[in-house]
Amino acid sequence: MRILVQKFGGTSVSTHERRENVADKIIKAKKEGYFPVVVVSAIGRRGQPYATDTLLSLISNNFKIKNKLASDLIMSCGEIISAVVMSDELSKHGLDAVPMTGGQASIITDNNYNDASILSVNVDKIFKIIQEEKIPVVAGFQGMSKDGFVTTIGRGGSDVTAVLLGNALKSEKVEIYTDVDGIMTADPRIVSNASLIKEIDYNEVFQLADQGAKVIHPRAVKFAMNSGIPLVIKNTLNDSSGTVISGSITENQSNVISAITSMNGRVQIIIEHNKNIENENYFNIFDELADSLISIDLINVFPRGKIFTINENDVDNFKIVMENLRIEYSIIEHCTKIALIGSGMRGVPGVMAKILKILSKENIHVLQTADSHTTIWCLVESKSADKAINALHRGFNL
Repeated sequence: MRILVQKFGGTSVSTHERRENVADKIIKAKKEGYFPVVVVSAIGRRGQPYATDTLLSLISNNFKIKNKLASDLIMSCGEIISAVVMSDELSKHGLDAVPMTGGQASIITDNNYNDASILSVNVDKIFKIIQEEKIPVVAGFQGMSKDGFVTTIGRGGSDVTAVLLGNALKSEKVEIYTDVDGIMTADPRIVSNASLIKEIDYNEVFQLADQGAKVIHPRAVKFAMNSGIPLVIKNTLNDSSGTVISGSITENQSNVISAITSMNGRVQIIIEHNKNIENENYFNIFDELADSLISIDLINVFPRGKIFTINENDVDNFKIVMENLRIEYSIIEHCTKIALIGSGMRGVPGVMAKILKILSKENIHVLQTADSHTTIWCLVESKSADKAINALHRGFNL
């Protein structure tokens, strides 16, 4: 039995015309000999009637915080509505479909409401539906606790639902449908000639997703990598072949860099040792920031001081912590972290030197760098970010 899990995001199911496109994709899969299992997100995005954020706006913030069980229940409604509406669309095309909540699909989680972890997936019920020549349409982003209460599994949860079902069903692959052709070498809104990446490995995509690319959630990539199930990112609106994500690729292996992404809203913090030499709190800074739930990134520690970045939303809280510790520091706001990602850079000398040379030619000042085996990060002023990304895209012939 060739099972194919197809996940459709909120924009893919947001209008009748787009739901017709979804039905066409499912019908095509059946004609190719697959038994499709469909996973759907809530209809539309913020502001639209059944989007998750819209549903949450119906209850007070105080109630959300005090009663996470209730907020999970209302958040789950968007995907449930989508599953029923999509099942209706399939019926208009002569297909029998069975809408299911995450709980009905036997996705069991812990009781950490709003961000539950999946404990087990039992696909016996889904197999039974498939054997009856019907199409399961599962509400993504949700499950059920062992106590029988509805839970949600955090942002990007529908991608996670699709991958976990694909693994449990031993699906041939998981198709993730969205409103772009696949994974691009850069954000096409920034780089007009960004090109489609036809094949890419799990680790590169995990890094891209983790560093700001929005095509697929990093948790879903991690689950797919652990199980070895191939993912295909496709466009609901056309017949593009999309991007295949797997553990073994044949394309672009000679490329040092596969793709570039970026993350705005970063703030650089510089704390000099000499200015805090008599303050014993200097050595406890990272512990204090962690206790205050302030995440830090691009961490460089030298004998002369510490340099790192934080999210702009944490600046006010950061200032309070530093004032309490009596730490002197300097701050550079409106920064962007650019990430150049590629398995091909592993063990290749001179990649950082080339990056700095490209940016220097464009008179772009690099505030900070960091690197791993497959990723190099550069921090620049946000006003220069688009120019930097385009220069790097050209410089590495992406």
